[in-house]
Amino acid sequence: MASVATSLHSRRETAYAAPRATQDPVWVRWLLTGVALAFLGLFLLLPLAAVFAEALRKGLGAYFASFNDPDAFSAIKLTLTAAAISVPANLVFGVAASWAIAKFSFRGKSLLITLIDLPFAVSPVISGLIYVLVFGAQGWFGPWLSDHDIKIIFAVPGIVLATIFVTFPFVARELIPLMQAQGTDEEYAAISLGASGWQTFWRVTLPNAKWGLFYGVILCNARAMGEFGAVSVVSGHIRGETNTMPLHIEILYNEYNFVAAFAVASLLAVLALVTLVLKSLVEWKHHQTNAE
Repeated sequence: MASVATSLHSRRETAYAAPRATQDPVWVRWLLTGVALAFLGLFLLLPLAAVFAEALRKGLGAYFASFNDPDAFSAIKLTLTAAAISVPANLVFGVAASWAIAKFSFRGKSLLITLIDLPFAVSPVISGLIYVLVFGAQGWFGPWLSDHDIKIIFAVPGIVLATIFVTFPFVARELIPLMQAQGTDEEYAAISLGASGWQTFWRVTLPNAKWGLFYGVILCNARAMGEFGAVSVVSGHIRGETNTMPLHIEILYNEYNFVAAFAVASLLAVLALVTLVLKSLVEWKHHQTNAE
């Protein structure tokens, strides 16, 4: 009995000593927190404040006048249009690809996962050049498109295609690990109770992945509205026609129209902040649901 009590006492001492041995001193925690806050303020909050300060430098009148420009209105409209098309398209693709990868075994699964990650590895500028090579006037399908009076490059379809390419991993990459972690037990149970494939998907698979789905859509939309590289290559920079908000900001800045450039940039910053708030709300709601 004495040996057992001694063994239990030593284990208890070890359990208490482990946290004390791995606990950082107070000054280390304060130092790391201070460095993180300084980095955040210097590289995130300060530039963001500078954007709004420069946009409002000549007052609210000049700020709102920047959006009365037809070119600015066209850029905002095109940005929202590209996002409105690319996000639902990537939503459908992401859900389908995630469902197939997480719930089924088939040849080419590894290849599909690699292709989903391709936009993360390829520069957006290169992806834009690929679209020019394929659909441009001297590209593979250029003569056929020209004969049928179909314009993709230097037009809205090219911008939409480029936006879809650079944003399509976001929904799939949020859903794949989530669906894989959930397993297939609930789907098998639903099928054994007589549910069809579509019923299982709509009533079991999709509800279980809804928070990851919302999160992926938010990230996809944020990237779609802020994309510059690929869109810059395929747009042709036609003012009032093929310029999105990032491209319009570049043109205004190069023309030394700083107030208008920062005014449009502030609108993009507001959209980014809204995206951040929505992301935080989705994460909070997800944690609340798991806690229940």
